[in-house]
Amino acid sequence: MGDDSEWMKLPVDQKCEHKVWKARLTGYEEALKLFQRIDDEKSPEWGKFLGLIKKFVTESNAVAQLKGLEAALAFVERAHVANRTVGEVVNGVVSKVFNQPKARAKELGSDICLMYIEIEKAEIVQEELIKGLDNKNPKIVLACVETIHRALSEFGAKTFSVKSIVKLLPKLFESREKPVRDEAKLLAVEVYKWIRDALRPSLQNINTVQLKELEEEWAKVPSGAPRQSRFLRSQQDLRAKYEQQQQQAESEVDPQVDPYELLEPVEILSKMPKDFYEKTEAKKWQERKEALEALDALTKNPKLEAGDYGDLVRALKKVPQCFYDLQLNALLGWHRVYGRSLGHMLVVPTILEKFKEKKAQVVQALAEAIDAVFLTTTLQNLSEDILAVMDNKNPSIKQQASLFLARSIRLSTPSALPKTLVKPLCCALLKQVNDSAPEVREAAFEVLASMMKVVGERAINPFLTDLDKAKLDKVSCTFHFIAFHTSCFKCIADKIALAGGKKGPEKEKSAPNVQPAPEAPVAGVPKKAKPVTAGGKQQGGKSKNAAETKEVTETELSMEVCEEKAAAVLPATCIKQLDSANWKERLAGMEEFLKAVELMDKNEIPCQALVRMLAKKPGWKETNFQVMQLKLQALALVAQKGRFSKTSASLVLDALVDKVGDVKCGGKAKEALTAIGEACSLPWTAEQVVSMAFTQKNPKNQAETLSWLSNAVKEFGFAGINVKAFITHVKTALGATNPAVRTAAICLLGVMYLYMGAPLRMFFEDEKAALLSQIDAEFQKMQGQTPPAPTRGSNKRSEDQEKGENPEEQEEEGSADVVDLLPRVDISDKITEEMVAKIGDKNWKIRKEGLDEMAAVISDAKFIKPTVGNLPIALKARLGDSNKILVQQTLSILKQLATAMGPGLKQHVKSLGIPVITVLGDSKNTVRAAALATLSAWVEQTGMKEWLEGEELSEELQRENAFLRQELLGWLTEHLTTLRSVPSDMLLCVAPLYACLEDRNGDVRKKAQDALPIFMTHLGFDKMKKTAGKLKPGSKDQVVALLEKARSIMPAKPPAKAAPAKPAAITPPANLSAGVLKWNFSSPRIEYIEQLKTQMAPCVAKWLQEELFHPDFQHHIKAISAMIECLEAEKDGVVSCLDLILKWFTLRFFDTNTSVLMKALEFLKLLFLSLDKQDYQLSDLEASSFIPYLILKMGESKDVVRKDVRAIMDMLCKVYPASKIFPFVMEGTKTKNSKQRAECLEELGCLISLCGLLVCQPTPAKALKEIAVHIGDRDTSVRNAALNTIVVVYNKCGDQVYKLIGNLSDKDMSMLEERIKRSGKEMAPPSKQVEEKIPRVPPSQANASLLRKPSSNEPACETSSLLNIPQSTGPSLVTPEFSLDVALLENDLAPICELPDLVQHKLEDLEPVAFPEPKTRPLPAPFDLPSPTTTINLVISKIACGDLNISMQALTQMDDVFRQRSSPDAMVNNINQFLIATVLQLRLINSTHMADQRVPKEDISKLYSCIVGSIMTVIEVFAREASSGVLKDLIEGLLTVILDPRVEDLQDGRQIICSINILLGKLFEKGEQTNLLRCVCVCVCIGFLTNYVMIRFLPETIASVNLDRILLDIHNFMKVFPRERLHKLPNDMAHRTLKTLLHTLCRLTGPKILDHLTLVENRKESELEAHLKKVIKSSAAKLSRDQENVVCKHTKCLRRYIAIQHCSCVVMRGDLIELWDYKQKHPDVDLNYFLRKLSPSARASVERGLITIRTEREGKLFAQTYIELKPSVFRERLKAFRQLNGLDNKDTLTSTGVCKDALYFCNSSTLNPI
Repeated sequence: MGDDSEWMKLPVDQKCEHKVWKARLTGYEEALKLFQRIDDEKSPEWGKFLGLIKKFVTESNAVAQLKGLEAALAFVERAHVANRTVGEVVNGVVSKVFNQPKARAKELGSDICLMYIEIEKAEIVQEELIKGLDNKNPKIVLACVETIHRALSEFGAKTFSVKSIVKLLPKLFESREKPVRDEAKLLAVEVYKWIRDALRPSLQNINTVQLKELEEEWAKVPSGAPRQSRFLRSQQDLRAKYEQQQQQAESEVDPQVDPYELLEPVEILSKMPKDFYEKTEAKKWQERKEALEALDALTKNPKLEAGDYGDLVRALKKVPQCFYDLQLNALLGWHRVYGRSLGHMLVVPTILEKFKEKKAQVVQALAEAIDAVFLTTTLQNLSEDILAVMDNKNPSIKQQASLFLARSIRLSTPSALPKTLVKPLCCALLKQVNDSAPEVREAAFEVLASMMKVVGERAINPFLTDLDKAKLDKVSCTFHFIAFHTSCFKCIADKIALAGGKKGPEKEKSAPNVQPAPEAPVAGVPKKAKPVTAGGKQQGGKSKNAAETKEVTETELSMEVCEEKAAAVLPATCIKQLDSANWKERLAGMEEFLKAVELMDKNEIPCQALVRMLAKKPGWKETNFQVMQLKLQALALVAQKGRFSKTSASLVLDALVDKVGDVKCGGKAKEALTAIGEACSLPWTAEQVVSMAFTQKNPKNQAETLSWLSNAVKEFGFAGINVKAFITHVKTALGATNPAVRTAAICLLGVMYLYMGAPLRMFFEDEKAALLSQIDAEFQKMQGQTPPAPTRGSNKRSEDQEKGENPEEQEEEGSADVVDLLPRVDISDKITEEMVAKIGDKNWKIRKEGLDEMAAVISDAKFIKPTVGNLPIALKARLGDSNKILVQQTLSILKQLATAMGPGLKQHVKSLGIPVITVLGDSKNTVRAAALATLSAWVEQTGMKEWLEGEELSEELQRENAFLRQELLGWLTEHLTTLRSVPSDMLLCVAPLYACLEDRNGDVRKKAQDALPIFMTHLGFDKMKKTAGKLKPGSKDQVVALLEKARSIMPAKPPAKAAPAKPAAITPPANLSAGVLKWNFSSPRIEYIEQLKTQMAPCVAKWLQEELFHPDFQHHIKAISAMIECLEAEKDGVVSCLDLILKWFTLRFFDTNTSVLMKALEFLKLLFLSLDKQDYQLSDLEASSFIPYLILKMGESKDVVRKDVRAIMDMLCKVYPASKIFPFVMEGTKTKNSKQRAECLEELGCLISLCGLLVCQPTPAKALKEIAVHIGDRDTSVRNAALNTIVVVYNKCGDQVYKLIGNLSDKDMSMLEERIKRSGKEMAPPSKQVEEKIPRVPPSQANASLLRKPSSNEPACETSSLLNIPQSTGPSLVTPEFSLDVALLENDLAPICELPDLVQHKLEDLEPVAFPEPKTRPLPAPFDLPSPTTTINLVISKIACGDLNISMQALTQMDDVFRQRSSPDAMVNNINQFLIATVLQLRLINSTHMADQRVPKEDISKLYSCIVGSIMTVIEVFAREASSGVLKDLIEGLLTVILDPRVEDLQDGRQIICSINILLGKLFEKGEQTNLLRCVCVCVCIGFLTNYVMIRFLPETIASVNLDRILLDIHNFMKVFPRERLHKLPNDMAHRTLKTLLHTLCRLTGPKILDHLTLVENRKESELEAHLKKVIKSSAAKLSRDQENVVCKHTKCLRRYIAIQHCSCVVMRGDLIELWDYKQKHPDVDLNYFLRKLSPSARASVERGLITIRTEREGKLFAQTYIELKPSVFRERLKAFRQLNGLDNKDTLTSTGVCKDALYFCNSSTLNPI
């Protein structure tokens, strides 16, 4: 149960991956329930299970697998992201589910496959199922065949392709398993239902018995077409339409499958004889015949593989006899592989020439061959060759060509015979009608008759007027003969699929002579009716919306009738339970209700009766929310599936509005409203719902109703909405006291703004200023956005039905609809005679009063109709008023009139618009400016076409008024540049324009010269030059010269407006129009360069233009130098044509000359610096034309280039948003250039470091997943760049980075984790001068030192807040309210939360701290509190404070606590917390205090002293209580201080470093050795100091070290950093440290170290084991040599000592001392081996001498030791010593001294054998 309690606490997704099958089973069950609860298919919850679904189906436990399959099925059915998992999941189903013995598992697996097909993934499912047919397990094969059969039966042949199935059927019939063959038989029958006889050719080679059985089964198949029973998600809305179409076509069987497409193509080119081409040119006809026979055998295959048959056809052209064989091949397959150009260019001319052959057999073969070639091309392509031989002298050629033409025409459609083809053919045939050869004349008559049959007599008769009556009668007779035999020709055409639009029902329906003419006016109806309808088009009465409008009305039924109808479709128990008093019974009744409705067909659902049943008591007053949710869900289902009427909707709308604001049921209520809106049209539903909502007093309901309406408008579209009624309700909402209602109303206005645009604001101009500002802010958010395409309702259905219509027309109609939606008021009755009389009064005050009244009328009406009565006449008179104030007021009214009237203003252009142009001749600037503003407002509504038509504009230009000409020409120049075409009447303005060129006023002449190129763009140079020919000679020369000059700078026409983009972002095509190319290329083509040259011509001087586009690079350098010189002086000019300048420099990026490139980069740096000073922001067009090509140079091989590019990228961030730069750089990582990938990844890291995760586009998760892919790159620099970028993200968001990057391979994940551990998590200190901009530090430098150096632009507080403190390995015993909050501690330098007052010490009383121990003081008063743990936590929290004095006080207090040890339990539990706080303070000193000039350096030294002293105190007592993670951070922090050069600059810097070194040594001596050594292994790359200190203590601590864990850490390190990679590092310190550590461990433990590799998996593959064996082998050899040397030396020493003793009895003390020293240096030497060879007396003498030396060395007296021992002890020791030396214990020794010495020697450990 302990294990259960552990996994039961895990989240659902982790349970699904647990190693215990019960945990996985529980996880699958919970996942299934979760999937069923999630209503939103785009919920983020689905993403958590995206990578787990395959494990659901491949579950090893059979019981859990069933539940996993159910959960997987629910996921696929409901999740929007399920289509991403189709490949792996279906593969898992095939391999792990179809082989299960349980039928339920197979059924669920099959259901999953079919559900994937339903969500539009049929191709992938079919591919995986076909792969399963190759499995060796017959169960899997059988299940795959059954699933294919089921899919084809339910979805049909259009969704589930039969082509690949047909190819596999013969193989299935050959299976050894009878069940497989039987199922294949059923599958073949199902395929036959869909494609009929097209299946027969593919199964002709199967077993005869099987084929006979199939024929019998096929005979039983009904003649009607099969019906699709299951539909794709995209077909759900059209399901009823499909069913209706299938019922109508039930009697027709149209397989629509070409048998030819089911055949496998055969490749013949490689099988041709090697000498084929030589033999075809041989002189002997036998050899030519042999080659052709070989070719004939190959071409008998029904279908040939596509290939290059050009050489073959060219060879056959030279062999006339070949065509008899060729014709069959062409008919059977060659026309499928020949291209149109091949048949036209190679075959047809030759065949036509060969028709001169006299042999009938050859002519027949030629005719059949050319007929086959015609199938591959069109008559239009062959017309030139046919017309060329019509005048041939050989009558046989003319006859056969005409006959071929007649056959081809009869097999063609009218669209294949345009007038451009009919005319030349008829002209040629009329010549042949009068030919002398009768067979030629007959053939010509047949062709004419065939053309008459196809295109109609009316089209041909005009060409036959010159024929006499006899010949006309001949043509008519032939025509009737052909008409009589039409069925014969039609039969032939049906047998062969013609290319080029010669056959097919679709083509015939589009033919002009097939569609009846009366349908034409019907097509125009929707345009007029569309604004009135609820949306959608009504074309030809086929619209589904039209069918629905007939069912909108329904009589209201009585309750008794409703109960009868409901009883007929609902279970009796269900009806009984609905009004039960027990809520559980009502809940069960609603569940049965839902199931019953789901099983009903659309025509069977009595909607009104079911709605009445739901309203039965308690009805919509239901108090149980579960029952109410089911009721709302059932209501939505009824509205979706049934024929839901407005009568039924009226019964429930009030209740739904009442529930919309409910917390638990509001979501279901909104879904029901949406379903009703789809059934009864949104305009009607929305109007009813909003009205009901505002009759209630509940503001929550009102706010939620408006919120629902905002989303509904986006889903349904805006067509048919009653704008005026909506605006009334919105105004009511804006005046509500509840802020939620006002906010919802403003959001709804934002959605309406998407569809209505700026005119919407006019309705709310009288609102309060504060409210109006909120509305304007909402409108500002919506600017630039396009309305989403409707996904629901009739708009969506009509779009699906009318896919064949012109999209441009649809867009035009849509825009017109939005304008027509505005409710317009007829103000003609308000423009009274009295008002008009006032406007025309003689008194200016009365005239002004009349104008004021007019302005008030327009302002009150907001939007008006074009009918304004006599207003135009009155206002026109006021434009010429002598009072200029009234003129300006009139212009203001006309401007107001333009906004109010909209497009209807067009009819007033001539009466009111042209008179405004006359005002441009006024001498006052203010009047002319007002007139120009009015003209612009009018043109915005009317366009320019109406202004340019007629002679009015030219007449205005002819007025000799300088002001008028100047302003009018400027206005025309501005608006003509945006037009693509102009009316022909614009030519009338050319003569006045020439007159302006010679005007006395210089400004007029300048404006005329500026307008000249614009006029020429639309009218052309030739027309304008022709008009100039009518001028006087003197004027003509001048004007022509100006025309020539304007010709060179003539701009291109603006591009055509692209169709509005769909919701999904779609890259527009490169060719936006016929003349303008989008700046998007992999390498610049000549057309791009020419286009840029044309565009830059008006912008730069001619000499600079020549230099810019000169082929010599020296001229480019000269041009760039000139641009650098005038950059500051021409700032405005540079900005105005910035996009062209940037485009030109992108061309230079493709140059190979380094000088040009460096000069270009120099200019770009100056350019962006200038743009930054001007606060200029690049547009998207400018950025997209430049940034992608700049990124290409990031992969340049030259460092100096890359350096400049990086500098430019830094400047780009100042003139263009970083979030928009990010996608460009992201795209640059996909290149093959490793340098570019690495540079782009570094740039991404810099962007993230500067701007945070919000810069990642489109989302951080997607961006980081793409970045993480590069961790596995083959290139080292790319890997490092990717790792460093991820480390930057880690420093921003901590462990959340693992969730963002998704799943990585084990190798990549280990590399990432190692890099994160190695990289310092501390931030670099901020810049001393915050205002100064310092270049960024790329992420690749993150590991350049021990400290990670972020960008200097990052604020210090943000840097500090990103620190992550590793948690201790053991459970924390600190209460949450007192645990350390890192973000809170480091976010500000001052403490944020209020803490209890601590004892305040006077800092001036603090004495200098002595190293390594700080000065201590008595325990302060606060520790007398009753709860020591609480107080200690409070003090620890102040250690990491930003105030140095507070931190030092806390450290001093904690030092006193640890020294007194008053509460050991509290102190032990808080060791980790104390060390973490200390490490935080070290990081804070490093990142903040050291860089802050305001902090005295003496205080920093004191703080360092307090920290070192406190840690020293803790280590003395509690070193073993610290966890490994905390120790690692502590060691890294201390080493950081040692290596920080700023510490040495302190006054006591060297003393601090020395103290830390002593502290590290004490830490390694006192700490838990295993944890310390593991920390050393992790920090192995930091340096050798840590390892040297640790290795020094290893001999004394090796016994307490857990070698298994240490070796596992070393193994993991060597796995991430193999030997080859370590050798490549610039510093070999890590490698040397690792070798030293391993050698030390081997020396101390010997071969037994290999027994400690228990935690290492795959030991034989581990590099560690091989290394250890190598070290042990070398150590053993060295030890044996040392042993020999020691033995040799000591043998000599002992022999010499014994010899001297025997001879002179003098003890050689020097030899014994030497022997003692050797024994101390080599404790592993066994001296007993030598002592056994001596006599007892000699051995005793040696032992006694050694004991004496030992006592002297240790400072002990042997006598003292001897006196303290009792006699019994000596006896026992003597007994042990005698036994050790093989003596009998019964013997007694005579030498007492020897016995005593021997006893002591035996007791000592000095000479014990090893």
